[in-house]
Amino acid sequence: MTDHREVSVVRWPGPTPLAVDEVAALLTAYHLRTEAEKGEPVADAAGLPDRYRAEIADPGTAFAGDAVLVALLGDAAVGCVVVTSPAHGQAEIKRLWTDPEFRGRGIASALLDASLAHAAEIGVDTVRLSVWKWRTGAIALYERLGFTVTRSWDERDQLVCMQRATGGGPVRR
Repeated sequence: MTDHREVSVVRWPGPTPLAVDEVAALLTAYHLRTEAEKGEPVADAAGLPDRYRAEIADPGTAFAGDAVLVALLGDAAVGCVVVTSPAHGQAEIKRLWTDPEFRGRGIASALLDASLAHAAEIGVDTVRLSVWKWRTGAIALYERLGFTVTRSWDERDQLVCMQRATGGGPVRR
């Protein structure tokens, strides 16, 4: 079991001096890995679809109004997640990513706990997410945190849609 005390989660931009390049690097890694897993690998960010390149080039604009949370180990940015602004009592978790070099240290769990806390603070009743069906480890983590599979709101094939009420705070594993 991992000790979450070594991981801190901060909102970006915020008082912690995280450079846009650090957030962009996490998003780049997320998108490159996702495209490769979908069987559409690209060599670098220039080969990504326009919508993803826009997130990487200017995450502040791409996620304006949303909460970008970044996990830190010491001063190193090692993970990120985006919590969308509320709509109809719901928010969505997107772009959950942990640098593979730092996996197994509770970073994704810490990011999800912070996401749920943030959603509750802003009055969101339900948090939802979608995950590719081949990401079985992520699905298992979401289930441990109380997310359940729900009817799909996304027409893309191979996506699993999940949701969870924000009440009750984080679920400890």
